[in-house]
Amino acid sequence: MEAATNDLSSRLAFDTQGLGNLKQAAKAGSPEALKSAATQFEAMFINMMMKSMRDATPQDGPMDSQQTKTFTSMLDQQTSQNLAKRGMGLADVLVRQLGSQAANLQAQSQALAIGSDGSAMPAPKSAEAMMSTPGALATTVASSGLSSGISASGRVQAPHVRAFQDQVGPDAEAASKATGIPAKFMIGQAALETGWGKRVISNADGSSSHNLFGIKAGAGWTGKVATAVTTEYVNGVPHTRLEKFRAYDSYADSFKDYAKLLSDNPRYEKVLASAGDPSKFAHGLQKAGYATDPLYAAKLSKIISHSLG
Repeated sequence: MEAATNDLSSRLAFDTQGLGNLKQAAKAGSPEALKSAATQFEAMFINMMMKSMRDATPQDGPMDSQQTKTFTSMLDQQTSQNLAKRGMGLADVLVRQLGSQAANLQAQSQALAIGSDGSAMPAPKSAEAMMSTPGALATTVASSGLSSGISASGRVQAPHVRAFQDQVGPDAEAASKATGIPAKFMIGQAALETGWGKRVISNADGSSSHNLFGIKAGAGWTGKVATAVTTEYVNGVPHTRLEKFRAYDSYADSFKDYAKLLSDNPRYEKVLASAGDPSKFAHGLQKAGYATDPLYAAKLSKIISHSLG
């Protein structure tokens, strides 16, 4: 059994046949099988985090192609497997949880158990069921107390995505109540404009402008101003320019101004009307002239659906 387990653990993280064998091994309940299953769980978790990080980074450069993406995906899978062998702590937690479930199942082998009130109660999940799908994986990770990187839909989030979402989430929720735009959509746009908060425009003294949405300081703006180099597209061709942008005292003020801009400007009326769909929202913004980057809508849709979904 040990030799077979070691052979399985050397496979790529998402080898379907390997996962099927691991589920059967986990069902058997031996310590070696449970350890191998938990290690594979950990490899899947790491791989999903790496994929989320890739999704959060626009990949439309001249060196990007389907071939390079395929190679990168294969490399990520093997890297996640290697990291899981070293261990990040999740496998140990899962071994304890899966082992406990196996012990319970041995004592409760029937599909249903009778509750104290005489009603039918589902038996505990088997180790096999706990690793049947990515959704089951997310549920298992959440129940293990390591749920900080899991989104509401069960998607594994990269640490920088979760950190940014936690930082601006309350302000996004407040702006959502004012506009009807889901907070997740606005967080996604702020992430695209600032590189997940890493490239917020700075004031002349080096302090943050707190401008999360790249809103420029036009003739009607009477507040503080920050100057920065930006890229604008004219007929699809990028041009570098020095522009003036609005500056705020806080991220909350940035969200409030963004909400006011979209609510008060008639050209964004259709954007607000399509706020229930990430793709329609993103393409509506681009069509209304919010950004000149021809790939803006595609990038924003990807962030909302994949990184924050």
